[in-house]
Amino acid sequence: MERERKSTGAHILVIPYPSQGHLNPMLQFCKRLLSKGARPTIVLTNFLSKSLRPQSTSIPVATISDGFDDGGYTQSAGIDDYLTQMRRAGSRTLADLIRSFRKSADRVDCIVYDAFLTWALDVAREFGVKGAAFFTHACAVNYVYYYAARGVLRLPVEAAVELPGLPPLDPPDFPSFIYVHGSYPAYFKMVLNEFSNLDGADFVLVNTFYELEKEVVDSMSKVFPVLTIGPTVPSFYLDKRVANDKNYDINLFRSEPSTPITNWLNTKPQGSVVYAAFGSMATLPQEQLEELAWGLLNTNFDFLWAVREEKLPADFLSASAGKAMFVRWSPQLEVLSNKAVGCFFSHGGWNSTTEALSLGVPMAVMPQWTDQTTDAKFVQDVWGVGVRVRAGGDGLVRREEIERCVREVMEGGRGREMKRNAGKWSDLAKVAMGEGGTSDVNIDAFISKLITSS
Repeated sequence: MERERKSTGAHILVIPYPSQGHLNPMLQFCKRLLSKGARPTIVLTNFLSKSLRPQSTSIPVATISDGFDDGGYTQSAGIDDYLTQMRRAGSRTLADLIRSFRKSADRVDCIVYDAFLTWALDVAREFGVKGAAFFTHACAVNYVYYYAARGVLRLPVEAAVELPGLPPLDPPDFPSFIYVHGSYPAYFKMVLNEFSNLDGADFVLVNTFYELEKEVVDSMSKVFPVLTIGPTVPSFYLDKRVANDKNYDINLFRSEPSTPITNWLNTKPQGSVVYAAFGSMATLPQEQLEELAWGLLNTNFDFLWAVREEKLPADFLSASAGKAMFVRWSPQLEVLSNKAVGCFFSHGGWNSTTEALSLGVPMAVMPQWTDQTTDAKFVQDVWGVGVRVRAGGDGLVRREEIERCVREVMEGGRGREMKRNAGKWSDLAKVAMGEGGTSDVNIDAFISKLITSS
């Protein structure tokens, strides 16, 4: 059986950018490929492979170097240095990896690479292998960056802008690298560079589903061969067609037992709990953390918060006793799927947003940086599944605003409408990933084109 699959299934190297928010969707895509008879190999950096020792995943693992085998990104002098060294070392070691597969008579049919890693497409071309760029952001965010990279979007943005395929965007609706012009220049350069050689990619894969971003996908498809293949949420929470797929499998952060969290949630009435979490990269300033703490408490709803408890004020901890549960890490999919959760208070990162959409949970979104501001725009004004929390003139979101937004989601007519909309998008996400759905058909088409061209 295995020999037959090796001879017929397309062999696909999948190379994520080495951070949690990029690993998860690309690993989930690997599981989908495997379930359809393809042979994905996920390619991690030497540092990640040594530090994680991934064993639970069903996907074979290979390694390349990012130039910092002993410490990864923390060993570098910053993002410019890291990307420069990764391009140099990654290109060389990826080429070595392809040669090693060829020596064992196991050709590589395609390289699926995180769109940040444009050099992988150059290596694919060197070996006559097909290349597929994988975008982990929303299609709308990718398209905004495309317009900026091509000079169609003039910077700085100082007034509302209308771009083909997108709703009218006010300056704060753009990704932070654009709205706060000049902020994080190295990261801004990185996202614009995604389009430097994209014209040469055979496929452009986007972690979204067609029904969610129809107008954007249709418009961007006129420029690039876009295939929507998401949401890349474990199959257990969507179509249940991929066996044993309930978790993301590779975790860069130390996890905690989920049982106490689940037990606590199970004591709460349906839709009565606010779940607050801000992703793997967000670090809130202390003053903002305290405003958030008191804002959540003042709603008078029970809440579960993924936060370092020692950073919270002692008087808040005593005041919230009996109302709150604090955890350093949360099994987010389990939490969002629990009937007790009525609102997800989030930073609006794309993985968290697609999880909430897939599981039908309305959101209060407090974006911090990068794509989160644009995600928040769509959550509130396009998909109607939540409310965007607004900062004051000093850049801080005050407790009164936090309380107001949570109450808007949890109570009243607008909250009921958000819940209905969230349920609608959840149903459509399941249909998209189910047999014959738009994402399912696109994944089949992707694999089919690899087989027919090999």
